[in-house]
Amino acid sequence: MKYECDMIEDLLPLYKDGVCGPASTKAVEEHLADCPKCRDFLNRLNDDAIDEELLRERDDVIGAQSKYFKRKSAMAGSIIAAVFAVPILVCLIVNLASGHSLSWLFIVLAAMLVPTSLLVVPLMATKNKLFLTLTSFTVSLMVLLAVICIYTGGKWFFLAASAVLFGLTVLFAPILACNEPVRKYLGNSKGIVVMAAYTVTFFVMLLCIGLCVGGKGYFRLAFGIAVPLVAMTWLVFLIIRYLPVSKLAKTGILIALICAFSIIGTDAILWFTMKPAGPEDVVMYTETSPIFAMGGIAFGAVLAVIGLLTGLGRKKDRQ
Repeated sequence: MKYECDMIEDLLPLYKDGVCGPASTKAVEEHLADCPKCRDFLNRLNDDAIDEELLRERDDVIGAQSKYFKRKSAMAGSIIAAVFAVPILVCLIVNLASGHSLSWLFIVLAAMLVPTSLLVVPLMATKNKLFLTLTSFTVSLMVLLAVICIYTGGKWFFLAASAVLFGLTVLFAPILACNEPVRKYLGNSKGIVVMAAYTVTFFVMLLCIGLCVGGKGYFRLAFGIAVPLVAMTWLVFLIIRYLPVSKLAKTGILIALICAFSIIGTDAILWFTMKPAGPEDVVMYTETSPIFAMGGIAFGAVLAVIGLLTGLGRKKDRQ
């Protein structure tokens, strides 16, 4: 034979997939016409049953390993849960032996839910571990605050819970929005949803503070300051995230916007928070700020125009 079998066997996988060059294809076909061994080898390569068997064996190995690690995780979670049950049992025995009610036992029980949510839940959950861990941690903190508030006779639960919820939202909302199962429902709206979560929990916190400890004029003062600032924050976010202009143009627009807000926003806050706004405050403000603010607005406008013209020039070049 003109060609060695070893060389042809190296070419047969490429020949089977149709990626051989014309010269290699001709050499393989000439060799196959005279070599039953290589023909048999090609027939075995063409047998899909072999590939299916390999895939089945791979899936079996992966499935077995997955079940093994799930069993190990469940065992570790059970052990940790049992360890956490020990101090609860000790507290129960001491509580009953001392003749006290079970009040502070429930506080200990609620407190143990916090480490359980961080250690046991991720070990026991089979999917969406991060989502379940963060949500269970948040719920466990709320339960702990509620139990402490009830058994101490306090009236501060909504105040503390709203503040904790706002802080956890600031920390966890971006993480949850970028991970399953939340990510697939949000799509490209993750930024808006996270900002909405910040806004809602922030105003809920202000409302709870007002209901719990707010004095006369609290809501006018708190919301009079918060609403313009939050509106400005939303406007900056929307410009950065969605305005279809160049970075230079966005920078100029933001500089001009912030400088304009230093005039308009301050007047709005004074209008909301004062009854009525003191004219001496407005006079003092207008004597100092507008010179710098107007300069900033002009500078931002120049940058924005340059950015817009540069973007238009680049767009024409691409066309």
